[in-house]
Amino acid sequence: MVSKNEARAGRDEKKGDLSIILKLKERGGISVNVDSTVGDLFGAKIAERVEKTLINLGVGDAEIEVADMGALDYVIQARVETAVRRLKEVEKSDLPKNTIKYGPPVRDRLRRTRLYMPGNNPDLMRNGGLYGADCLILDLEDSVSPIEKDSARILVRNTLHTIDFGAAERIVRINPLSTPYSREDLEMIVPVRPDTILIPKCETASDVADVAAIIDRIEQENGIKEKTLLMPLIETAKGILNAFEIASASDRNVALCFGAEDFTADIGVERTREGAETFVARSLLVLGAKAARVQAIDTVFSDFKDEEGLVKSTEEAMAIGFEGKGVIHPSQIDPVHRVFTPTKERIEYARKVVAAIESAREKGSGVASIGSKMVDAPIEIRARKILRLAGALGLLDDDPPVV
Repeated sequence: MVSKNEARAGRDEKKGDLSIILKLKERGGISVNVDSTVGDLFGAKIAERVEKTLINLGVGDAEIEVADMGALDYVIQARVETAVRRLKEVEKSDLPKNTIKYGPPVRDRLRRTRLYMPGNNPDLMRNGGLYGADCLILDLEDSVSPIEKDSARILVRNTLHTIDFGAAERIVRINPLSTPYSREDLEMIVPVRPDTILIPKCETASDVADVAAIIDRIEQENGIKEKTLLMPLIETAKGILNAFEIASASDRNVALCFGAEDFTADIGVERTREGAETFVARSLLVLGAKAARVQAIDTVFSDFKDEEGLVKSTEEAMAIGFEGKGVIHPSQIDPVHRVFTPTKERIEYARKVVAAIESAREKGSGVASIGSKMVDAPIEIRARKILRLAGALGLLDDDPPVV
């Protein structure tokens, strides 16, 4: 039985992680016992890291048992802090050294793929930047059990502070504001500067406005100048009917996302491979997003072994206006990127459209033709969008992009 002076944290026998048992004492200093897969080489260093973290958290007398499976320092610090917080108040966290410098969040950028990673799994998260997704979502919601919310929150904070995710957008999915976890999520995560917060279960504009107000305060208190961006996730019928209001609720919004699993549960139907049951809802979400001038990003395709189904689903998503898709496995990234990448033929045709319409304007006309097809303003808009996308992907290797 665990006493009120004893707490456990971490995960047993998981690669890149550790589990610990912390016992607070009245006196006697700190004693650390380490059992590690790399104990011969790093056992003393692990014990030193654990002791320093305890001291930095205000613990001077304790016994701690460590079962390590190759955890890095920031993971050790996170697990020790979790155990301490489960026993006592902590005035100041023991943050790992911040060696990663990112630029400000970028509103308009590629978001073809957003890869979900469980926020309590350090081994998956530390490799996130290697997979090539445009966006990485460190998840504090559905993939984390209620009893591990505190542990995941600290681990995600330390991960953002330590791991280089390269060019990927760094997104954290918090818990819904209706839960007891979301405010603590924001208090701990926003100060370490993620690019974007993904807000789940959005049903009204106030769901976004309330989160934005909390972030306003946290940014002000921490002297953060660049605004953290927001990405509402719509997963219910009510949310779909309010899509435009949700998308317009804050100037921090950059995209609306769709969540099919919760949506189909909400309307009482089975989710199918073809997705006909969500077509109307997804189309309404696209319209709401476009009317508010933010991106629309589709739901995940949940069978990561079915590449043919994934490609068809992505092609259908692109055809109705989505600009990206959620993915649950790194193997889904390349197929989705291929669909959202313009072909040479589309790029070449877009060049011809822009050249034709510009030539027509020089002659005083707003309409041109390519072969037997008329080219006017709406076709020009689509062509320029293709060229902007091709430019962002580095596919315009000769001429500068026409925008």
